[in-house]
Amino acid sequence: MASVKAFIRTSAKKAATVNIRFRLSDGRSVQLFHKSEIEVEPDSFDEKNHVIKAKIIYPKEKRTKFDNDVADRKKLIRKLYDSNTGITSEQLDLKIDQALNPEKYIQVEENRPKTFFDVYDLFVASYRGTERMKQHYRSVKRILQRYELFTQKSVSSFSFTFENIDAELLRDVESFIHIEHSLFEKHPDIYIAVPDSRPPKQRGRNRTNKIFRYLRTVIRWSIEEKQTTINSIPKFNIEQDVYGTPFYISIDERNTLFQKDLSDRPQLAIQRDIFVFHCLIGCRVGDLLKMEKTSIINNAIEYIPRKTKEGRPVTVRVPLNATAKEIISRYAKNEGDSLLPFIAEQNYNYAIKDMFAAAGLTRLVTVVNPTTGNEEKRPLNEITSSHIARRTFIGNLYKKVKDPNLVGSLSGHKEGSRAFARYREIDEEMKQDLVKLLE
Repeated sequence: MASVKAFIRTSAKKAATVNIRFRLSDGRSVQLFHKSEIEVEPDSFDEKNHVIKAKIIYPKEKRTKFDNDVADRKKLIRKLYDSNTGITSEQLDLKIDQALNPEKYIQVEENRPKTFFDVYDLFVASYRGTERMKQHYRSVKRILQRYELFTQKSVSSFSFTFENIDAELLRDVESFIHIEHSLFEKHPDIYIAVPDSRPPKQRGRNRTNKIFRYLRTVIRWSIEEKQTTINSIPKFNIEQDVYGTPFYISIDERNTLFQKDLSDRPQLAIQRDIFVFHCLIGCRVGDLLKMEKTSIINNAIEYIPRKTKEGRPVTVRVPLNATAKEIISRYAKNEGDSLLPFIAEQNYNYAIKDMFAAAGLTRLVTVVNPTTGNEEKRPLNEITSSHIARRTFIGNLYKKVKDPNLVGSLSGHKEGSRAFARYREIDEEMKQDLVKLLE
């Protein structure tokens, strides 16, 4: 009888995350292999039970999702093997991709007009961005499909089409987005028909805006590619995103963290060094985790921000100061190509919270609740994450030079970027300097 085993390549244990691989065995004559997109930290994987290790600290939702994803993939592999005699590993990969990404293989019947969701699938299939961005677009599609099903409960003939998209319909979609978290238990049939990995949560203004930006991109593409007969986007104003004053740590706080004795927690000390290095180069965390030893050229870090690769790639060069060089030298003899001993992004975020607490960086900061939009006072260590390193780099540099274009050239922001304004704080010192101009 055929059996399916999940495993990781032991040679990859130096990496922050590795892909889960699967082997189907049926007697001695059949061995099929599949490398999945499911990732895990090597030290977290229970190779005997094919789950996250039971005795380690791990986010509950992330543990459940991983365990379910592996179990579902094993079931899918077994099902495809049982229904496809003589299948090869290459054919198995294709069948799995067809099952997981059906929009890539859609062939609309010649005599049937394309529906809105047919065109949406064509957009996703042609989209050249990252897989993570594709997942965001698929998530928005599921929201719109559930909106269609919900509307059909009162108007049975309703269909979400390009022709009926107007400002009124978009406002109705907006209302649905805001109340969807309350519909899960009232209308379970909708979530059986169009399921998500978890029940919908209450969404705030920024998340709603992001959903509409994704939808706007799909509509624009459909018009440009002549996938619809409409020739313009309905007039619909997407409100401004709401952000609080950016918070970051001062140079003194960063130095306090760097000098904190963490010898009793050596793994945390390593991540502390990485975080301080992160504060000194100011890149996005996705770019940091991909840096290799070859990223250092003539005493500077050089990289192409992942966010710009699909547009006009620009190489960012950040000279290394003495502290950054010291941190690199500490780990120069580490095996592998990685610049520093990186771990998975989520675990890095947990470590940052722990190191802030250990160093006493617990002052209260004012933040905006992303769901309610209300201001809240929270301890710094509870709400910090990897992104505070980027803000620390930008905020402290801006205090010194007060030139957004100069600082932006080091942070990877485009000249005149509106996003840059979120990273700098107009603090009391700057206000005093401005007032002095009136003397």
